[in-house]
Amino acid sequence: MTRRDVFVDGLRWHCVDAGSGPVVLMLHGFPYSGHQFRHVVPGLAAAGYRVVVPDLPGVGDSERPADPERSTHVRRVGDLVGLLDAIGAPSAVLVGHDVGSTMSFAAAQMRPDRFRALALLSTPPALRPAARPSETFAAMRAATGATFYQAYFAGPEAERELDADVRRSLRAIMHSVSGRAKGAQRWRPNMAPGEGFLDTVHDPLGPPGYLSADEFEHYVAQYARTGFGGALAPYRCRDRDWTLGAFLAGRRPPQPALFLGGTSDPSIERMRANYDALEDTLPGLRGKPLVEGAGHGLPEEAPEWVLRELLAFLAALDRDARVEPRRANAA
Repeated sequence: MTRRDVFVDGLRWHCVDAGSGPVVLMLHGFPYSGHQFRHVVPGLAAAGYRVVVPDLPGVGDSERPADPERSTHVRRVGDLVGLLDAIGAPSAVLVGHDVGSTMSFAAAQMRPDRFRALALLSTPPALRPAARPSETFAAMRAATGATFYQAYFAGPEAERELDADVRRSLRAIMHSVSGRAKGAQRWRPNMAPGEGFLDTVHDPLGPPGYLSADEFEHYVAQYARTGFGGALAPYRCRDRDWTLGAFLAGRRPPQPALFLGGTSDPSIERMRANYDALEDTLPGLRGKPLVEGAGHGLPEEAPEWVLRELLAFLAALDRDARVEPRRANAA
C-alpha cells in the first residue's frame, strides 16, 4: 500500500493507494479515519481493484479547510471528482461508512457519470427531508426537552467536550456504538437537559474490545493532533446541505447499490425507517444484509464479512459490465 498526498483545488488529501484495476474509493465515518478500512483494503487490492482511501478533510493526515463551505456535500462531491481526476480515474465505485455513507449517497445523486455504484455501511441514507434539519431538531427539543446529538455536534460545545480528553472520548464512543456494548452501556442519541455528549456513552476504561491497543492508539494519535473539529465539520453543514441540495429533492440514484450493517448497531436502530425504505431510496439496491452481533464500527468489527460482501458485489458489477457490450453487439 502506498501513502500519498493528493491536492484538490489547493486542499491536501492524504490517501492510501493500493492495487491496480477499477477504482474503489472508500470514505470513512465518525469518529474514525481511513485507518478503519485497513483490514479490507488488502483483500480488495488482491482481487484486482485499485483501492483509494483518503482521510477526509480535517481528519487524520489530511488538511483541514479554512472555509466551512468546503465541508458541504456540494463542495466535497466536487472535491471527490477532483480527486478522481488527480489520480487519473474516469470513474469509481464508492464505499462509504457513516458520514462517508451520506457523502457517497450525495455523490451518486450528483455525479452518476463518475460514481458508477455505491456500497453504504452502517448509516442508511434518506432523501432530502421537507423541513430544515435545525427546525426538526428544535421541534424535537420542544417536544421532549432533549437535545439530539446532531444538533449538539453543530455547535462549539461538542468540539470542546471531545477535545478535552481525546483518549476517553474515542474509547467511550467506539465502545458504546459497537456490538460489545450492552444495556446501559449502549449509546443513546438524545441528551437530557444538562447533559453533554459523553453522558450518552459509556467509558470502558480501556480500548474497545474489537481493537488492539496499538490500533486504538493510532486513532488517539491522529485525533490528539487534529482535534475533533474537522470530523464534526459535516454536522455543522446540515442546514447548508439542505439549502444547497434543493435540486436533489426526490432524486433517487439509479446506480447498483449495496447496504451493509450490523444487527447490534444503535445507529441502524435509530434509522430503522431509512433502512426499511432502502428499496425505494436506492432503486438499484442489490441487498441490505446485516451481520449478527456487529455494531457501528462495521469495517473493524466484522472485516472478513464486509470484505466478502464487497467482493461479491464488485464481482457482480464486473459480470454486468461484460454482459452489456455483448447485448449491444447483438442488437
